[in-house]
Amino acid sequence: MAEIEQLVHTLKRQLRKQGKTYKDVAAELGLSEPSVKRLFASHNFALDRLVQIANLLGFTLAELAQEAAASTHRLHHLTLAQEKELVSDTRLLLVAACALNHWTFDDIIKAYRFTQAECLKKLLRLDRLGLIALLPGNRIRLNVARDFDWIAHGPIKQFFREQWLHDFLDGAFADDDEAMVFSHGMLTEAAIEKIHVEIKKLRQRFAELHEESLASPLPKRRGTGLLMALREWEPDGFAKLRMAK
Repeated sequence: MAEIEQLVHTLKRQLRKQGKTYKDVAAELGLSEPSVKRLFASHNFALDRLVQIANLLGFTLAELAQEAAASTHRLHHLTLAQEKELVSDTRLLLVAACALNHWTFDDIIKAYRFTQAECLKKLLRLDRLGLIALLPGNRIRLNVARDFDWIAHGPIKQFFREQWLHDFLDGAFADDDEAMVFSHGMLTEAAIEKIHVEIKKLRQRFAELHEESLASPLPKRRGTGLLMALREWEPDGFAKLRMAK
């Protein structure tokens, strides 16, 4: 991706994240909204325009360039040691979860029992782990890719299974915005592979909607879990009735 494309992509992502629109940019630049849309579509930005928009978003031009460069080197996984460190400290894991959901420093200390110093200490640990970059003003920049995932069978997923899975599944799933769907059938290997492809697409779409939702203020967003499971499976009661091989 060309440098100007990286910058424009970063500007768009930050606009969504901060809940700002082309109308806000137009007001800042003294242009009409259609003119701003054409600027973003053509990527034809004069340097002073880039500086103005960056400042509107709370960045210097240098910081915007750093943000754009960092976006091309996002993490897809942590290491085993990094995951172990996260699960060793529940409060650190909580701050990590908040950061991954694009909470700000102020959001965290308003919602949870952290002093500013305690929260800052946790964020600095996450910075050392590479999960985030802690910027001036306690701003949090995520260093993870859209398709970021925890290690298969790693500490985080094991922690979820042992500590949280029962609690998650214990809900009634009866409200209009809740759902639990279970299907069972006899599938070929080719059909199973197609299901895996569809699950991957759904996960990607979930990540896209998560990013789109950043345009709304935090009180309008709700922590939402999506659990998908697929494996060869037979109820234990059925398996006990099988003929011996």
